Amino acid sequence: MNYTQEMNLVSKSGYCMPFEEKNGEVKMTLGYGKQIHPVTQEEFFHHGVDFATHRYILTAVADGVVSGIGSSPTHGLFQMIRYGKYEVAYTHLTHALATFGTRVKAGSMVAISGDLLHIEVKHDGTEINPMEFLAMLYSNLLTLRQQGHPSMPDLAFLEMDIPTDYDDDREEIEELMLRFYPEYLLEVGNGSYHVPEHTEQSLRNIFSLSAVKNYFYEMMPSLANPLGIGERSMPIAARVQNLLIGDFLNYLALRHQLFLSTLSENDKKKRSTKP
Repeated sequence: MNYTQEMNLVSKSGYCMPFEEKNGEVKMTLGYGKQIHPVTQEEFFHHGVDFATHRYILTAVADGVVSGIGSSPTHGLFQMIRYGKYEVAYTHLTHALATFGTRVKAGSMVAISGDLLHIEVKHDGTEINPMEFLAMLYSNLLTLRQQGHPSMPDLAFLEMDIPTDYDDDREEIEELMLRFYPEYLLEVGNGSYHVPEHTEQSLRNIFSLSAVKNYFYEMMPSLANPLGIGERSMPIAARVQNLLIGDFLNYLALRHQLFLSTLSENDKKKRSTKP
């Protein structure tokens, strides 16, 4: 099925590409149609297109509604959004931020990709080449700009790989969070574990400074990003991440005598006695 002008998508909130491509760094790794499998070298029909992404924020491309979320052996975690007669599937996700039934607008953050993003598109139930759909979106964006409208929305995107002081221990920390993070939140909530005063004060200072410098509401707020933070706030996000991860590790040391395997014995003693 080929795209025709009658299939043009109409959206009051404007249009947005699924992700922002910076300096040409995102490459299409597999096209639509007959392809050679990169592992088996066998010919097969590819029903979508693949992009090399790593934890990119994915956005709604127009006015729509989340029509499906699920998981499959082939596509992993996937999310489907209906835009009029179009239905677009994002697959191989790490997170689906917009839940089933959520109404979205162009630029709303809806998901986070994994190491690759597989996109499939149907129009009125018939599969089409996603590149034709993306070309239509891009054309609509150019038309709006030529008419004097800004990109709708003209957003700064966040990459999810926010650098922290704990990047070398990321896998170990994630394993500890899977096991202990709910308990940590529960104890913080009921007051049985108190966040150190210096941590609370640091967070207050960071958010106060961010408000003064207008880091909040830099972009259109959404359910997934209620403060509307954009790329300028990346250093702030990194500082907050450092504080929150550090406090979680502090909790593990005090409550469970658990430490990162990379800590020296001297550092372990400091953490186990730190108020």
